[in-house]
Amino acid sequence: MRKHTITALWEEIPDDADDLVLVRGGFRLYLCLCGTHLADRPAAELHAAETNQCTTCLGSAIEEIVPGFSQECTACAGTGRRKAQLTWELAYVEAETMITVDLVRTLIAPLTGPFQLSQVADTVRSTLGLPVGRLPVGPRVRDVLRQLEAAGELTLVSAPDELLRGTTVVLYRDPYWQHVLGR
Repeated sequence: MRKHTITALWEEIPDDADDLVLVRGGFRLYLCLCGTHLADRPAAELHAAETNQCTTCLGSAIEEIVPGFSQECTACAGTGRRKAQLTWELAYVEAETMITVDLVRTLIAPLTGPFQLSQVADTVRSTLGLPVGRLPVGPRVRDVLRQLEAAGELTLVSAPDELLRGTTVVLYRDPYWQHVLGR
């Protein structure tokens, strides 16, 4: 059985650079353990899908968010496998149908002060009677809260937990929101 894990490599500009993609002054190459050279990210994702690897982490189980900051892949639950990724995607679609914007809006309406993502996710889980791990409740609630923030109904009141790349790429672990005053 051939092993398939795709690694992204930064290389100096080679003499035969016709088929490579220029990215920020260097070239990014993709190489699979099976020996296949892949010219760009779409080719790497296609090879990953064809070999039943996660198309986000390319089978490595580690997702590089920005250079120097990696975490266990959230798309495949750190397995590196396509089946786990597809299962998660289907569960998220199911969560989208169950956890609506109106449901979250109703549950947070009585809250007068700042509230945490985890607090709202726990409330949604108990309201719907979902056991822990049944659906990706936290990620769906986060997306709904961000949607309400973009609509001007909520404001994010947390400071970032980590600055990954200055103030342009930041990490919030369990952020706080509150209702916009006067709405």
